[in-house]
Amino acid sequence: MSKDFNKIAAIEKAISKKYGREAVQNPKGNWNPEKEREYLQQMKDFYKKSDINEQWQEKIDINGIKVSKKLLNRESVVYCSVCGAQPQKTLDDVCLVKFECCAKCYIKYVEDREERWKAGWRPNEQTD
Repeated sequence: MSKDFNKIAAIEKAISKKYGREAVQNPKGNWNPEKEREYLQQMKDFYKKSDINEQWQEKIDINGIKVSKKLLNRESVVYCSVCGAQPQKTLDDVCLVKFECCAKCYIKYVEDREERWKAGWRPNEQTD
């Protein structure tokens, strides 16, 4: 396969005219040891942060439900903040961790209204 240098030069000239001189120059043209050190430091910082994030986002399987590790580090909730019931099912545990209420109260008050719940709304005794 022979190279047509005139065609390559014409294509480079057209690219340079349309996108600027930097589009056709050698990428190592503006590279120096200082930029290399800066780049390597940025890469080390990036991978260090991504490793920390991966550890916190790691999921653990509890009775068939994937739960984030950072949720397990929280203080455990023993009673539903709405009706006072203790958790009896795995779904109750998940709802207690995430919304501080049991599965029944989640379905009755929280489902499809998560924003209102997270903003602090709670049912009063007359709502029941």
